Amino acid sequence: MQEIAAVAAQLVVEDGLRFGPAKNHALRQLGLPARTALPSNELIEDAVREHLQLFHADTHALYLWQLRKVALHWMELMQAFEPYLTGAVWLGYASQLSDVDLDLYVDDPKAPEIALINQDIAYDVGQIDAGRREPVPVLHVVERVRDWPHGVGVYMRVHDRGALRGALLPDGRGRPPRGNVAAVQALLSLQDGAIHD
Repeated sequence: MQEIAAVAAQLVVEDGLRFGPAKNHALRQLGLPARTALPSNELIEDAVREHLQLFHADTHALYLWQLRKVALHWMELMQAFEPYLTGAVWLGYASQLSDVDLDLYVDDPKAPEIALINQDIAYDVGQIDAGRREPVPVLHVVERVRDWPHGVGVYMRVHDRGALRGALLPDGRGRPPRGNVAAVQALLSLQDGAIHD
């Protein structure tokens, strides 16, 4: 299980894969049967943090700070739709290849798309199966970051406003699974001193 987690973690950090695909690729890379038990997301997260500490300790804090700045920019732009940051950038285990994952909570699911159109912002539309009856619409934009060789993918999942209450329940480790604008500003304030010292 630990070996799968370590290989999956490397794929997450070095190739930008999400946890699910990284686990499956790790199985294939290790030559293990498809029915092999997979490590939990918590175990993968721990392995990702360990990989970052071992191989990217000198750059991780700066990349994380830059990704959180990107997140805050888009959260402020989409402020009308109760944006929350989630995933690797929120929880602090993002690498330079990580995407920014935002959850928007709305009364009208088309409103965020109209807001992007009105601001003449290029975007793509997709959807994900979030384990609910209906797929969740996802808006995707690419943000350019100075001195980065690639753009940062920003994925905005559009949820019904009523889903927000349940979305704020602590995760399996007792942490808030997402943060609003004020929470992201607080994280950046904590990081600012360390980055610019």
